[in-house]
Amino acid sequence: MESQNVTEFILLGLSNDPWLKIFLFLVFLIIYLFTLVGNMVIMLAIRTDPQLNSPMYFFLFCLSFLDVFYSTVTIPKMLNNLLSKRKTISVYGCFAQIFLIILSGCTEGFMLSVMAYDRHAAICDPLHYVNIMNKRVCHQLVAAAWTVSFFFALVNTLFLLNVNFCGPNEVNHFICELPSLLALSCTATLTNEMVLLTSVVIFGLSSFTPILVSYIHIISTILRIRSAEGRSKAFSTCSSHITVVCLLYLTALLQYMKPNAAPSVILNELFSIHYSILTPMLNPIIYSLKNKEVKMAVWKIYSSRVSNVH
Repeated sequence: MESQNVTEFILLGLSNDPWLKIFLFLVFLIIYLFTLVGNMVIMLAIRTDPQLNSPMYFFLFCLSFLDVFYSTVTIPKMLNNLLSKRKTISVYGCFAQIFLIILSGCTEGFMLSVMAYDRHAAICDPLHYVNIMNKRVCHQLVAAAWTVSFFFALVNTLFLLNVNFCGPNEVNHFICELPSLLALSCTATLTNEMVLLTSVVIFGLSSFTPILVSYIHIISTILRIRSAEGRSKAFSTCSSHITVVCLLYLTALLQYMKPNAAPSVILNELFSIHYSILTPMLNPIIYSLKNKEVKMAVWKIYSSRVSNVH
């Protein structure tokens, strides 16, 4: 590994205005708390309600856990920097955050692929659904999502260890993300950029293609259902998933596939806020509003808490 003169990075964040920083701190603190509470309520509802014992809700439980993990990787450090005069992070702390961001982001993408496959099995082959999506298969799919994502994160982080940072050390971002960090390198980063681009392409194809193929078959099956009520019921089980897929993929892929020299710092930050902060917060809202069973389970939890208080 080449010697590194830089021992820490300065995260420039979203603003230098003191009052705006206080406002942003309050906004993102509320978002973080809402993300934690919303996802934990869904996890509790799935664990306690016997009606939510199907593979679909097992995967939703895993997605909610992942959203808590994802937001915790980024928001606490961001909140600390908004109130701190020294908005610094060590070099290896930055590498660790990059590793965890790639790990959680890729795992979320693969989890959405798994959930699409689950909906495909439920709608296109309902008679064999229980056998296709048995408990062992469900656990294997989740383990595979984490394992492949770990590999993507590890490869990109290991190649980052060969990059020399000798100054400047100011990152035009509120978190450590790989494209922003590569822009500060004192050495050629072509290898890192190729590894990142290859990872993004492989990840995009391997995670989005199953979603696309699954929904082509799902739509084809739904269109063959004769009753309007049956078509509406079948589609309603997929609408939440489609919304979440659009929220995550559009911004995340745009962020990591654009050229490293793209000048818009504000655009980078908006993309990152969207997929790493807002999406984990919106997921429980989307799934709660569009899923009657989840709404009923959450209402039961609320009602039991209220009755215990009284």
